[in-house]
Amino acid sequence: MQHSQLIQQLRTLRVPGMVEALEQQLEQPATHNDLSFEERLGLMINRESTYRTNNKVDRLLKAAKLKLQAYPEDINYTHPRGLDKNKFASLLSGQWIEQHQNVLITGATGCGKTYLGCVLATQACKQGYSVRYFRSSRLLEQLSIAHGDGRFTKLLNQIAKTDVLVLDDWGLESLTLGQRNDVLELMEDRHGNRSTLITSQVPIQQWHAAIGDPTLADAILDRLLHNAHRLGLKGESMRRLLAEPT
Repeated sequence: MQHSQLIQQLRTLRVPGMVEALEQQLEQPATHNDLSFEERLGLMINRESTYRTNNKVDRLLKAAKLKLQAYPEDINYTHPRGLDKNKFASLLSGQWIEQHQNVLITGATGCGKTYLGCVLATQACKQGYSVRYFRSSRLLEQLSIAHGDGRFTKLLNQIAKTDVLVLDDWGLESLTLGQRNDVLELMEDRHGNRSTLITSQVPIQQWHAAIGDPTLADAILDRLLHNAHRLGLKGESMRRLLAEPT
């Protein structure tokens, strides 16, 4: 069988990674001629596996709709904001997602809460987990609209199946009765089954009052705070400090 026919059959079988590896072997015979058949086949299989993994990560990141592109290697650990490097490194391992735990990041505006949340979300995608990012107010708005057009159950089920739900800017506005019930539905579906990551300017101690109704607040926070990892940031706004002339 000619090389062109073999490559075409591999394309038909939809294994583009193997096609790339085979074309590379044909273009660089001096590098690959001394390898055994099994070694050359192994290189092709490894390339296909890498190709599929990268494609999956790209799809997960696109579906996550994260606010920021954020990566672990770009985190500033020198800024005095109380970020424990070892604790954050532990979160980057993804074990909290595997164990269906939550992460709560609090601190004043500008201290990097959203960035850190997006770092953890990006890492989750790279580990093969599905992620959805929402500003809290916009998610509540979407749920309210979904009540009116009959999509509420469908939207709730979609969110319930997501491995990591990111709620950014939590607690900035008081919740209505309908919103409290919606949040309780969300947390009830996710508790012990999926993970939720929250960023907030509001200290956790004030979340109960921000939710409003004591009974519903107890129910929501019981599910949200149970086995949650807490990152309390402090210090001046990083955005302001970076903007100041040196």
